[in-house]
Amino acid sequence: MSNTIQGIPASSGIAIAKAYRLENPELSVDKKTIDNAQAEVERFEKAVEISKTELEKIKEHAHKELGADKAEIFSAHLLVLSDPELLNPIKDKIKSDSVNAEFALDETAGMFINMFEQMDNEYMKERAADIRDVTKRVLAHLLGVTISNPALISEEVVIIAEDLTPSDTAQLNRQYVKAFTTDIGGRTSHSAIMARSMEIPAVVGTKNVMETIQNDTMVIIDGLDGAVIVDPTEEEIALYKEKQEKYEEQKKEWAKLVNEKSLSSDGQEVELAANIGTPKDVKGVLANGGEGVGLYRTEFLYMGRTELPTEDEQYKAYKEVLENMEGKPVVVRTLDIGGDKELPYLNLPKEMNPFLGFRAIRLCLEEQDIFRTQLRALLRASSYGNLKIMFPMIATLDEFRQAKAILLEEKEALVKNGTTVNENIEIGIMVEIPSTAVMADIFAKEVDFFSIGTNDLIQYTMAADRMNEQVSYLYQPYNPAILRLVDNVIQAAHKNGKWAGMCGEMAGDPIAIPILLGLGLDEFSMSATSILPARSQLRGISKEEAASYREEILSMSTAEEVVEFVKEKFNV
Repeated sequence: MSNTIQGIPASSGIAIAKAYRLENPELSVDKKTIDNAQAEVERFEKAVEISKTELEKIKEHAHKELGADKAEIFSAHLLVLSDPELLNPIKDKIKSDSVNAEFALDETAGMFINMFEQMDNEYMKERAADIRDVTKRVLAHLLGVTISNPALISEEVVIIAEDLTPSDTAQLNRQYVKAFTTDIGGRTSHSAIMARSMEIPAVVGTKNVMETIQNDTMVIIDGLDGAVIVDPTEEEIALYKEKQEKYEEQKKEWAKLVNEKSLSSDGQEVELAANIGTPKDVKGVLANGGEGVGLYRTEFLYMGRTELPTEDEQYKAYKEVLENMEGKPVVVRTLDIGGDKELPYLNLPKEMNPFLGFRAIRLCLEEQDIFRTQLRALLRASSYGNLKIMFPMIATLDEFRQAKAILLEEKEALVKNGTTVNENIEIGIMVEIPSTAVMADIFAKEVDFFSIGTNDLIQYTMAADRMNEQVSYLYQPYNPAILRLVDNVIQAAHKNGKWAGMCGEMAGDPIAIPILLGLGLDEFSMSATSILPARSQLRGISKEEAASYREEILSMSTAEEVVEFVKEKFNV
């Protein structure tokens, strides 16, 4: 009899194959006192060098199989293995405490991993995964243990693992690995991102696939609904083969919409844009028919390094994105860092409540050198495309006015020096603080546009940390309180002749799309792979009908009521 395990759908698609358990070797570490510290440091350095050589090979394999952008993950791993901020404390510990290299590595790496994992920022959490992956490799060499090699798989399988490290994922041969499922992880973990780029189905965060599924057991991975079916019956296999065929047909239909406009069934047009983190992401935006970039998270330029990026480094990154988008709008969010997203080299004060602390625009208005450098780089790049600039975490009108004044000062100085600057840069704000959503009518008189950041807006409105599992039930995108705030922002924008977009997870959500269309949202910005399904969905929705339900939806009592209503009316 089959058994179904529920997880998080991380990469769409369906696969049916035998299970292949990817088990990590036992890397238990004992503390030992050593006599010759220098010899121990040299042993550690040798293990690091061997690991570097292996990573270079994996990087080559990834480059060939997955492309240059995914191979960059291993450039990051190689940087970790060259980072004196990690390596020196390990060597110092060996010398000062006269302990074995394994113990010094395990203790020091554990401290860094713990620090990064505490941060409410997916990029920094991925840094924790990078450090864990890299140090595990070094530790295995110190212990003389062999690490598993997924590249050697030579028959069609579904990978079962507690977690997949980036180097595991990069070694997967798409010819044989049909899907994977893991106990831990989320939609934004490295393995999930790479699964989507490899276009293999994945279900993560199942909690117990490793203890449930044995080698060679037949398994179905349903990356559409997040289900893992263990030991399926013949009927179930037939059913899922049919579902698989339908999905492949669906993908062919979606692909036809790449160059089409984003229209509702009654001919109303909206803009479907993508959220990006680096210039390399633009390729995926265009391949999926993105009509713009609705959110360029510039903080990635500042992370994973030991000093601030220079003005020229930033200018080149912004210029590359603007040029490659060929005149399509690019909304760049200025630096959203501080509090929980730490930059160690800034030495920011530790805070009791970093979510509500010294971050984003608050930091930029205080540390104006950093802010002005970024604004100059943006202004210099502006003549290469259709740039729009937005300030994050705006809570008061005065903050917006200050930020805009600094931007205009820098623009004036550049123009005076003969630098060409685009005269038509729209200046907007992210609406992620409830006070701003409530006062949207006042802000709308001064901003050029709004972009609603629902991830933070929801947690601030519901007073619930979205990373805290005990209160995760309060992360409710469809709660009427949230929808009323969203509606208030859109109405205020339109009354003042401005446009309103959304760049939170909610924008690409099939339940939210009919609601947002009915509320009059102008721009939906989402992950690139969500664009074509969203465009397809919009074509089946009448904007006039969706708008006719506005009052009814906004007057509902609970999120559950809203979801049921949308499912019934729009067949989601």
